[in-house]
Amino acid sequence: MSDETYSGSCFCGSIKYTATGPVRYLCLCHCESCRRAAGAPFVAWGSVDVDNFEITAGSMSIHESSPGVCRGFCKQCGCSLTYSNKQREKDIDFTLASLEDPTVLAPTAQIYVVDKISWIETNPDLPQYPTVPGAEDNDSI
Repeated sequence: MSDETYSGSCFCGSIKYTATGPVRYLCLCHCESCRRAAGAPFVAWGSVDVDNFEITAGSMSIHESSPGVCRGFCKQCGCSLTYSNKQREKDIDFTLASLEDPTVLAPTAQIYVVDKISWIETNPDLPQYPTVPGAEDNDSI
Protein backbone atom coordinates (compact mmCIF):
# COMPACT_ATOMS: atom_id res chain seq x y z
CA MET A 1 0.00 0.00 0.00
CA SER A 2 1.15 3.54 -0.69
CA ASP A 3 1.55 6.52 1.61
CA GLU A 4 -1.77 7.98 0.50
CA THR A 5 -3.98 9.79 2.98
CA TYR A 6 -7.42 8.34 3.65
CA SER A 7 -10.25 10.27 5.28
CA GLY A 8 -13.17 8.92 7.25
CA SER A 9 -15.82 9.77 9.79
CA CYS A 10 -18.36 8.34 12.17
CA PHE A 11 -22.00 7.82 11.15
CA CYS A 12 -23.21 11.21 12.42
CA GLY A 13 -20.15 13.07 11.10
CA SER A 14 -19.11 14.62 14.42
CA ILE A 15 -15.76 12.75 14.36
CA LYS A 16 -13.53 12.98 11.32
CA TYR A 17 -10.09 11.45 10.88
CA THR A 18 -7.25 10.94 8.45
CA ALA A 19 -4.99 7.91 8.17
CA THR A 20 -1.81 8.13 6.14
CA GLY A 21 -0.41 4.90 4.71
CA PRO A 22 1.08 2.58 4.13
CA VAL A 23 -1.99 0.74 5.39
CA ARG A 24 -1.20 -2.73 6.73
CA TYR A 25 -3.10 -5.71 8.11
CA LEU A 26 -6.14 -5.25 5.89
CA CYS A 27 -8.49 -7.87 7.25
CA LEU A 28 -11.95 -9.01 8.14
CA CYS A 29 -11.99 -9.87 11.84
CA HIS A 30 -14.54 -12.41 13.04
CA CYS A 31 -13.53 -12.36 16.74
CA GLU A 32 -16.27 -12.18 19.32
CA SER A 33 -14.88 -8.94 20.76
CA CYS A 34 -15.02 -7.08 17.42
CA ARG A 35 -18.46 -8.49 16.65
CA ARG A 36 -19.88 -7.31 19.97
CA ALA A 37 -18.17 -3.90 19.83
CA ALA A 38 -19.59 -3.20 16.38
CA GLY A 39 -22.85 -5.13 16.60
CA ALA A 40 -21.92 -6.78 13.30
CA PRO A 41 -20.92 -10.29 12.17
CA PHE A 42 -17.35 -9.11 11.43
CA VAL A 43 -15.34 -5.88 11.14
CA ALA A 44 -13.04 -4.78 8.31
CA TRP A 45 -9.82 -3.17 9.64
CA GLY A 46 -6.71 -1.48 8.30
CA SER A 47 -3.71 -0.42 10.36
CA VAL A 48 -1.31 2.52 10.18
CA ASP A 49 1.43 3.85 12.44
CA VAL A 50 -0.24 5.56 15.38
CA ASP A 51 1.63 8.77 14.45
CA ASN A 52 -0.07 8.66 11.03
CA PHE A 53 -3.62 8.66 12.41
CA GLU A 54 -5.20 11.99 13.29
CA ILE A 55 -8.62 13.00 14.58
CA THR A 56 -9.36 16.15 12.57
CA ALA A 57 -12.79 16.98 14.06
CA GLY A 58 -14.56 15.96 17.24
CA SER A 59 -13.30 13.71 19.98
CA MET A 60 -13.49 9.93 20.24
CA SER A 61 -14.61 8.13 23.34
CA ILE A 62 -12.27 5.32 24.35
CA HIS A 63 -13.37 2.05 25.93
CA GLU A 64 -10.87 -0.49 27.32
CA SER A 65 -12.63 -3.62 26.08
CA SER A 66 -10.06 -5.99 27.59
CA PRO A 67 -6.69 -5.52 29.33
CA GLY A 68 -4.42 -3.57 26.98
CA VAL A 69 -7.07 -3.19 24.27
CA CYS A 70 -8.81 0.14 23.63
CA ARG A 71 -11.58 0.81 21.16
CA GLY A 72 -12.41 4.29 19.91
CA PHE A 73 -15.97 5.22 19.03
CA CYS A 74 -18.31 8.16 18.70
CA LYS A 75 -20.20 8.88 21.91
CA GLN A 76 -23.04 10.45 19.90
CA CYS A 77 -23.81 7.82 17.27
CA GLY A 78 -21.89 4.81 18.66
CA CYS A 79 -19.90 4.23 15.47
CA SER A 80 -16.84 2.02 16.00
CA LEU A 81 -13.74 3.73 14.59
CA THR A 82 -10.47 2.43 16.07
CA TYR A 83 -8.77 -0.45 17.84
CA SER A 84 -5.43 -0.35 19.62
CA ASN A 85 -3.58 -3.08 21.46
CA LYS A 86 -0.56 -2.65 23.78
CA GLN A 87 1.03 -5.67 22.07
CA ARG A 88 1.16 -3.55 18.90
CA GLU A 89 1.62 -0.14 20.54
CA LYS A 90 2.97 1.54 17.39
CA ASP A 91 -0.14 0.61 15.35
CA ILE A 92 -3.71 1.83 15.33
CA ASP A 93 -6.44 0.02 13.44
CA PHE A 94 -9.35 1.88 11.86
CA THR A 95 -12.61 0.59 10.43
CA LEU A 96 -12.48 0.43 6.64
CA ALA A 97 -16.25 0.93 6.38
CA SER A 98 -15.90 4.37 8.04
CA LEU A 99 -13.74 5.68 5.17
CA GLU A 100 -15.23 8.35 2.90
CA ASP A 101 -14.68 5.85 0.10
CA PRO A 102 -14.75 2.37 1.65
CA THR A 103 -13.91 0.78 -1.70
CA VAL A 104 -10.33 2.13 -1.82
CA LEU A 105 -8.92 -0.44 0.64
CA ALA A 106 -10.00 -4.07 0.49
CA PRO A 107 -9.29 -6.77 3.09
CA THR A 108 -6.64 -9.30 2.10
CA ALA A 109 -7.27 -11.91 4.83
CA GLN A 110 -9.83 -13.11 7.32
CA ILE A 111 -8.79 -13.55 10.94
CA TYR A 112 -10.33 -15.26 13.96
CA VAL A 113 -12.45 -17.46 11.73
CA VAL A 114 -12.55 -19.84 14.71
CA ASP A 115 -15.12 -17.36 16.12
CA LYS A 116 -16.99 -16.88 12.83
CA ILE A 117 -20.78 -17.00 13.07
CA SER A 118 -22.04 -20.12 11.32
CA TRP A 119 -24.41 -18.29 8.97
CA ILE A 120 -21.62 -16.11 7.52
CA GLU A 121 -20.20 -17.21 4.19
CA THR A 122 -16.48 -16.46 4.10
CA ASN A 123 -14.77 -15.21 0.97
CA PRO A 124 -12.94 -18.27 -0.41
CA ASP A 125 -10.47 -16.00 -2.25
CA LEU A 126 -9.06 -14.58 1.00
CA PRO A 127 -6.68 -16.51 3.26
CA GLN A 128 -8.46 -17.52 6.45
CA TYR A 129 -6.71 -17.85 9.80
CA PRO A 130 -8.14 -19.50 12.92
CA THR A 131 -6.69 -16.58 14.94
CA VAL A 132 -3.99 -14.33 13.43
CA PRO A 133 -1.28 -14.96 10.83
CA GLY A 134 1.98 -15.97 12.45
CA ALA A 135 0.39 -17.43 15.57
CA GLU A 136 1.97 -20.74 16.57
CA ASP A 137 0.32 -23.66 14.76
CA ASN A 138 -1.99 -21.25 12.92
CA ASP A 139 -1.60 -21.86 9.22
CA SER A 140 -4.13 -20.46 6.79
CA ILE A 141 -7.12 -22.79 6.56
